Amino acid sequence: MIDTTLATFDNALRILFATPHATHPCPTLPEQATQLSATEKAHAGALMRVNHVGEVCAQALYAAQGLATKNEALKAHFAKASAEETNHLAWTSARLDELGARPSLLNPLWYAGAFAMGLVAGRLGDKISLGFVVETEKQVEAHLQSHLTLLPANDHASRAMVAQMRDDEARHAVDAQKAGALELPQPVKDLMRAAAKVMTTVAYRV
Repeated sequence: MIDTTLATFDNALRILFATPHATHPCPTLPEQATQLSATEKAHAGALMRVNHVGEVCAQALYAAQGLATKNEALKAHFAKASAEETNHLAWTSARLDELGARPSLLNPLWYAGAFAMGLVAGRLGDKISLGFVVETEKQVEAHLQSHLTLLPANDHASRAMVAQMRDDEARHAVDAQKAGALELPQPVKDLMRAAAKVMTTVAYRV
């Protein structure tokens, strides 16, 4: 138990304070140069900060759900998804630097909240935990799709990244469904959507 607690704490510190490294190259459109005005750059940076927060939360969720389950196959499922989300974390972190934007000052709070939610979902059983993944990924997919309309039209670098992230999240939802997810009640979905709205609104600014 002590080893597990220390490993969990160490992982959280790495996510929050270390530089993430991707195992796959960031999607780019090299033939399309990104040229942004100061206003467009600030807006794109704020949107990518929101996306970076989403990836911080994804790491927390998968870490908590992997910790909660006793099913080794499901642990491996969560670990694989988390590794893929690490690419997103690294991409968004690098894009923030390129845009001269900073990560959210509340990342430790976002991580802690997402970890708690993932732990609760995991304790309710594997099927519910997977159902939580499905609904989370569906909402994230819709969120990323909305960002493709909100990002400056000529921010080709951010748009290519967000499009790839959207497709990956959709695949994660399908994978969780195939693994035996149980659909969550509508009030739970609505609560998750409301919590996500608060997070995205605050993270855009802070």
